[in-house]
Amino acid sequence: MLAELTIVPIGKGVSVSGDVAKAVKIIDESGLDYRLNPMGTVMEGDIDQIFDVVKKCHEAVMRDSQRVLLTLNLDDRKDRPHPRLDKKVASVEKKVGRILKK
Repeated sequence: MLAELTIVPIGKGVSVSGDVAKAVKIIDESGLDYRLNPMGTVMEGDIDQIFDVVKKCHEAVMRDSQRVLLTLNLDDRKDRPHPRLDKKVASVEKKVGRILKK
């Protein structure tokens, strides 16, 4: 399963990188394969692993916030084995005919 997590504390000012760093540290320490991007973090794992990490991220950011906006997008398939994190990008690059910016 692939999961994209975006987590934003509300009411803490313009910069949220400190709170995002708390969540990314949890993801990094989870052992899941992941890719950080400017708008969120994509992780790969089974549903229990993903939900456990998302819950920990939510709790960590919520500790120092009055409100948290969390968006989770899931991509789960039965017909393809893991790992898929890099293969999805490679598939698009193949169709474009070149390596794209990452």
